[in-house]
Formats: sequence, structure tokens, C-alpha cells
Amino acid sequence: MESIKGYIDHIIFRNEDNGYTVFVLVYEEEELTCVGSFPVVSQGENVELKGEFIEHPMYGRQFTAREMKECEPEDEVAMERYLGSGAIKGIGAALAARIVRKFKKDTFRIIEEEPERLSEIKGISQRMAMEISDQVAEKRDLRQAMIFLQQYGISLNFAVKIYQRYGQDVYRIIKENPYQLADDIKGVGFKIADEIAAKVGIQGDSDFRIRSGILYVLLQASGEGHTYLPREELTGRTAVMLSVPGELIEKHYMDLAIEKKIMVRGENIYSAVYYYMETSVAAMLKELNVAYEVPDKEIEEQILRIEKQTNMVPDEMQFSAVKEAVKNGLLIITGGPGTGKTTTINTIIKYFELESMDIFLAAPTGRAAKRMSDTTGYEARTIHRMLELNGGMEDHAGFSRNADNPLETDVIIIDEMSMVDITLMHSLLKAVSRGTRLILVGDVNQLPSVGPGSVLKDVIESGAFPVVKLTKIFRQATKSDIVVNAHKINNGEEVSLDNKSMDFFFLKRYEADKIINVTIQLIAQKLPKFVEASPFDIQVLTPMRKGLLGVERLNGILQQYLNPPHRDKKEYQQGERTFREGDKVMQIKNNYQLEWEITNQYGLCLDKGLGVFNGDMGIVREINDYAEIMTVEFEEGRKVNYSLRNLEELELAYAITIHKSQGSEYPAVVIPLLGGPKMLMNRNLLYTAVTRARKCVTIVGDDKTFGEMIENNRQQKRYCGLAEEIRSEI
Repeated sequence: MESIKGYIDHIIFRNEDNGYTVFVLVYEEEELTCVGSFPVVSQGENVELKGEFIEHPMYGRQFTAREMKECEPEDEVAMERYLGSGAIKGIGAALAARIVRKFKKDTFRIIEEEPERLSEIKGISQRMAMEISDQVAEKRDLRQAMIFLQQYGISLNFAVKIYQRYGQDVYRIIKENPYQLADDIKGVGFKIADEIAAKVGIQGDSDFRIRSGILYVLLQASGEGHTYLPREELTGRTAVMLSVPGELIEKHYMDLAIEKKIMVRGENIYSAVYYYMETSVAAMLKELNVAYEVPDKEIEEQILRIEKQTNMVPDEMQFSAVKEAVKNGLLIITGGPGTGKTTTINTIIKYFELESMDIFLAAPTGRAAKRMSDTTGYEARTIHRMLELNGGMEDHAGFSRNADNPLETDVIIIDEMSMVDITLMHSLLKAVSRGTRLILVGDVNQLPSVGPGSVLKDVIESGAFPVVKLTKIFRQATKSDIVVNAHKINNGEEVSLDNKSMDFFFLKRYEADKIINVTIQLIAQKLPKFVEASPFDIQVLTPMRKGLLGVERLNGILQQYLNPPHRDKKEYQQGERTFREGDKVMQIKNNYQLEWEITNQYGLCLDKGLGVFNGDMGIVREINDYAEIMTVEFEEGRKVNYSLRNLEELELAYAITIHKSQGSEYPAVVIPLLGGPKMLMNRNLLYTAVTRARKCVTIVGDDKTFGEMIENNRQQKRYCGLAEEIRSEI
């Protein structure tokens, strides 16, 4: 590495999230563009940089800095330049000149050791003198803390967050209990804290480590959909992860419960947050479950009027659903494809419209909300938008609509309820006041939500609220083999694979590479014309992330065929992943802080807001390697800028897991199928994949695996307590 010295003339660009900075350094009396990531950098600073000179294809000669060290100003000119640069608030060029003229080479010693003497200069009060001294000290302390934290392998991004949280306490916390970072700092999980602890020399059976490990295992369990773990399983998982005996773990449960970090209920141990959510959801559902005295005759007459207006004639169960919606404050409607959920929703909407009632429609995802709008003709929003997301904390949504500011409407209808997890359900119910009718619609046979909980299933299984199950497949739906075969799969019945269908095909292949070749041909050549859609609208759904037909391998291959490298397309390599302009990508984690905006053709902002959610799909529109930003356009034209150094929440989406496809509908889906873990490869998964297609399902793979999945009705157990909490509440 080469070493250069100079002073920072001005900063061109800075990303405060990761410290990436482009600045001009005056070096050997010439201006030199430098780039690098630094915790603190200020105009006017004298610095020593270590790195290498490069020739950028667009911006010419640059210096890429790997390290930066601040140097004390060596002469009075440098002192004056630094103080007058704007680095210290309240000091301009003229005041800087007077300070240096007064104290000369002693200037910085005076500021640090005798700051009160600054008030000898006209224009500086005692208070201002102390503020100047504090600023200089704070910048010095921050630099020292960054150096201290980076020796433990802590990234710059985390180091800044840690120092902002703890200040000068950071030294004590790192040396005594680095596991506190996992509790306090977003993104610093148990694994990072454990690595720091090992470097500090903290023992493997330390109390701090075991307690943090227990909470980490519960957090991991919530990522698998559980709201609690049985005591025995929690102890076992934690013991294996920490490599300590189970008895050392058991003794900490009572202490964590006293601190209200966990809740122990019999043999079940909850992370406290999910326990309180489940009990609160149960209580709020009970509050909404009120009965309305409306004569049957009155309801029947109103439905007859709707029939005449719309030519929609509900069958017996649909008629019952409308009646239950009118008579109850809370109603659950469940049914598979083709069973008339849409007709039922439309009739309910018409009924309440005739009663001059206000109605809100919502669904968990943008795609599901758009489909709800298309099928009803009424505006539907995502639940997050209906609740008016306002950012909140980094890892928890904050909503303007809540118990203090409830939704102002008479009726709320939520579609695709199988996708709603306990966290979103809790936020929704807080914003629904007693007297508002809440109608929950979904297919209970779909996969459960990606997030923790099994809300729709548990609410139904509690037996405490009115539920209407739509089972009849309507005649027009029987013309679609997608619908017919979905119901056969759900009932465990054999499906014909003779390919005489117009919308359901099975292409038998028994080797992974042959399956991939057929998949590429289908997407690139055959299906777009057949379903009148672009290759980007056709979705590959696969059971697994890893393996020969997993998401990770498939995306790399499909990217090469569907969006190959081109001299006009910029790309960015991050580890083994490459993002390219034009790529299809997916957000894989809820991020309530990300800002989006919708612009017109002239770049003027039409709308803006916060929040990009797990499962949102978009296209990479631009990669700006100078500003280190990648722009992704999501549905509805929402554009989001991502830092190139922080793309962990994005992945390619030519192929996605079946779990991630929940709530979405595509013109055509291609499902590669070869084999996998028995617990995963089940009827529930196959049913969900097939029901994602609107016009065409093509399964490419092993017919034996297909048959085994239909027969396999075992589902992975989700540990959730909502049904029991509801029964206790009632």
C-alpha cells in the first residue's frame, strides 16, 4: 500500500450509513479525488491515507484509501484552514483567523486544555468556548473508539452505531459484556457478539453468554414461524449451539422471566414480546366479536336487490357468509380457488354500500392488494398503507393508526389472511375500534405466514368465532385444471399427468440440468406467447434455497439467459452475487425505514413514503458506482435507492421459494421438482405453488416426487399459542 498526506479540500459525496466518502485531497499542491469508507471525515482535516492509486474508466486518476489517520495540523496555516473549514460548528474563516493569530502554535492545546481562554477573543462567549472544546474532544474520542472497535473485527457501520449508543461506555461494555450489543444494537446479533466475546477472552460458560444464547435461539425460532419453544427443545437447541451442558441453561430461565425477557407458561417458553402479542390479539378479537340484531328477512331482501343489480347469485354457503357478515362484528371466510371468495366479498361490499357504510379493503402485499382491487373494482391497499406506516424503529413497524388513532370506517375486509403473521395482526387489531366489522378472508390450506404465528389457522381452530368454509367449486372454475388439480392435491387425490389440459402441464425429466434447460426454454421461448406475458412475468417457484434446483443456483443460471452481461448494462459484484441493470430482484426482509418515491416522466415526485417489505419484487433500473447506489423500481413505480455496500436485503428473483410466493399471482409458473427433505416436500407446499398461477402451471421434473408430495400430508409443527389464548380469553 502507498501512503500519502494532505488536507481535505471538500467532500463530494458521503453515505452516512456506511461511511463511504468521495472527497478531494490537496496532495503535493494538486487536487486528487479519493474514495474510501471512514467513520468521521471533515473538510479541512489534515490526514494520512494508505491505499493505492487507480485509473477509473470514467473519472480518471483516483486514490482508493484503505486506512485514514488524522494528523495534527503542522503549522498555523493548517490550523486556521481546519478551524475555518466548517468542521467545528460556530467557527467561520474570519473567527478561525483571529483564534490562530491570538494563540499561534498553541491553538489546539488551548482548545483542549484551557478552553475558557478562547473567550479572550472578541465574538466568543464562555459557553461557546466550551462548545468548541467539546466538539474537538468528541471528534477525537470517536476516532479513538473506532480504532478500538475495529481491532475486534467490528465493521465501520456497526462501530458508528455502537459508539452512538454507548459513547465512552463502549470500552467497559466490550470488555465486560459484549452480549449487551445483541440486545441494544440492530444488526449486531448473537453471533457477532459471541465473536467479540471470544476475542476479549470471555469464557464459553459465562452467564452473559448463556442468557444471550437463550434469547438468540428464541429469536431464531421466531424466524421459523414459532412464537414459543417447549422447554426441552429450547434447552437442547441452546446447549448444542453454545456447547454447554443443559443444566447450565435451565437455571437462567427464572432470571430471564423476572427481567420480563421471556415468559414461562407451563412447559412452553416464549420470547416475552410474542407472548404479549398473542394474549393481546386474543383479547382484541374477543372485543370485536359482537352480535348485531338484524332480522333474516331484512338481509334476504337486501341480497335479492343485489342479485338484481349485479346478476350475482350466491350459493347457500355464500349467502350464509353475507348473513354472518351482517350479524357479527368478526367473521372468518375460508376457501380454496374457484370456491367463490371473490363473489362473496363483492356481495358483502354491495350489501354494506346499500347500508351507506364506509368500507376499507386491504391485503398483506402490494400484489395481493392489486388483485383485490382488480376483482372487486374498489380500492384496496396493503395493510401497512392502510395503517399509515410512519417508519418506527428499524426492526419494528410504527403506524399512525393505532389504539389512540383508530381507522375511521364501518367495515374492514382483509384478504390473503394466511400471510398475516402475529406481529402484523397485532398492529391491525390495535387500529380497529369496537363496533367496526372485521372480515378476514383466506385459504387456510395455504402455507402459513413467513413471519411468526399461524394466525388464520389458530383463529379458526379456536372455535370461538363465526367461520364460513366455502367448499363448492363453481362451474366456470371447473374449466380450469389449475383449480381442479389444486383441489385434488389438497384432498390427497391422484392428478392426471397426460398433458391433455390447456393450463396444467407436467414435463417428466429426471436430471437437474435437463430440468433447468427445459425451464429456460419455457420462460424464454414458449410460455410468453402462450400466456401473453413477458419472460419477467413468468415465475419459477422452487421448494428449496439450496441444492441443484435451489433458488441460489437457479438464479445464477437464469440471470445469464434472461439478462446476460452487456456493455450498456452496469453491474455490481458482491461476493458471489452479481446485480445487473435490468435484473429481477426481491426484498427479503421487512424494512420500515427505506424511503421510496414515485416520479413522473420528468423526474418530478408524485408520491413518497416509507417501507419495503419481505416479498416485494422489482427491477434494477440503475447502478451508480460513483455514488455507490443501486436504484430498484418496485410495483406501482416505487423507486428505492440502496447503498451498494448494503444489499443484504435484496436477492435475485428469477426463481423464488414457494414460501416467498404467498399472496402473489403470476400469469404462469414453472415448478422444477426433483426431490428434497420429506418434511418440506409436502401437499401443503405443492398446493400453494399450483394456486399461484393464473393462466398456466408447468411442472418440470420427477412424477414420483409429485405423487409423494400429494400423499405427504405432514406439515412442520409450528409452536403457536394463539388458539389456546383465545379459548382462555373466551
